[in-house]
Amino acid sequence: MATTTKPGAEVFEDTDTGFAPLYHVVLLDDDSHTYQYVVIMLGAVFGYSAEKGFAIACVVDSQGRAIVFTGGEEEARLKQEQIHGFGADPLMPECKGSMSAILEPVQ
Repeated sequence: MATTTKPGAEVFEDTDTGFAPLYHVVLLDDDSHTYQYVVIMLGAVFGYSAEKGFAIACVVDSQGRAIVFTGGEEEARLKQEQIHGFGADPLMPECKGSMSAILEPVQ
């Protein structure tokens, strides 16, 4: 069956998939924060249970990094800012500030 168009009508091909790109929030390891801090911070920022927070803390400690969130860019940036703004670990006097997190585009 052939497609017909009226004279002067324009045909637009929609190539947009409708999905915005996704980003990972990656928590980076350091020696200035306790497991307890990580568990509390992940619970406060993401609502993660203590068990999930501890599991992530173990991954960060053993692998140097862990993906803690995946979502749209705006929400990922907000979560990164919340991590960066969480403050120092009160259980470690030498701690000078929050943990670090980076954003990585999902491949």
